[in-house]
Amino acid sequence: MNSLFVICTVFIGCCTNVIFLEYIIKAFPGSGNIVTFAQFLFIAIEGLIFTNKFGNVKPVIPLKVYAIMVFLFFMVSVVNNYALNFNISMPLHMIFRSGSLIANLILGVFILKKKYPVSKYISIVMISAGIVAATLASGSMKDNGDAEDGLQEYASCFVGIALLTFALFMSAYMGIYQEQTYRDYGKHPMEALFYNHALPLPLFLFLSSDIYKHGELFNTSQPVGFPVVGLVVPIMWLYLLGNVLTQYMCIKSVFILTTECPSLVVTLVITLRKFASLLFSIWYFQNPFTTLHWVGTGLVFIGTILFTGVLFPDSKTKTQ
Repeated sequence: MNSLFVICTVFIGCCTNVIFLEYIIKAFPGSGNIVTFAQFLFIAIEGLIFTNKFGNVKPVIPLKVYAIMVFLFFMVSVVNNYALNFNISMPLHMIFRSGSLIANLILGVFILKKKYPVSKYISIVMISAGIVAATLASGSMKDNGDAEDGLQEYASCFVGIALLTFALFMSAYMGIYQEQTYRDYGKHPMEALFYNHALPLPLFLFLSSDIYKHGELFNTSQPVGFPVVGLVVPIMWLYLLGNVLTQYMCIKSVFILTTECPSLVVTLVITLRKFASLLFSIWYFQNPFTTLHWVGTGLVFIGTILFTGVLFPDSKTKTQ
């Protein structure tokens, strides 16, 4: 029952988070840094109060180990959000990040010397083909201006895809590093959640000018009044608050899920959540989605399900 509740909170938190993020990105496409900073700050403050007890609880995992994990986590979060500045639509962003299994498999083979059944490699081909199809579809949709503008848009989209690819492999390596860390020190989800968000906060000083600029832009957004308390708040700050709270629910649930369920269930839940978010984004926000987009999405989704071993479980999968 506890696992079912956590799975439900993953879906509710993560899918709702995408709604608020898209509202923010549609209004100010370069808002990734201020969104990431707000998320990290809120989760760090919550962890300082309830997990760290204002420094009275010492970490089980050494801080030097967290330092590497935190650097990887920070880089992945910032790069993924920054990619939205380069003509990367939210549907393409979600599809591309669904290809994390590709990077995990590649790094698993080369770093951990793992061996996988044939079904895993077939799934990788399907996921790769799906990402390529979605990428080509998004690129073809931009072929409708003069040649110079079209070239600039293609170049910008290429940079965004390169950033997403970099973040994909960084995320995969982070997963391997976390797996090795938890194997050595045990699983401590709330402690890891706190330090992964608290330690990177000083790094946001390098992004302070961009964060301040977008804070000023948020102040210029449509005001929303609350007559009962006599308060008027720009709507973008309300969207940001909604994004932060749902991100906390989302990521906390994922951290807990890794200790409640086997990796097979975690991967499947996250995949289904991404697919649900994608469908809602297309329908609610009326994002352009062609037949090729649907083909790409289907390949990514079916390939990911095949990767988890649900359709054709191998001997290792049956024992999980």
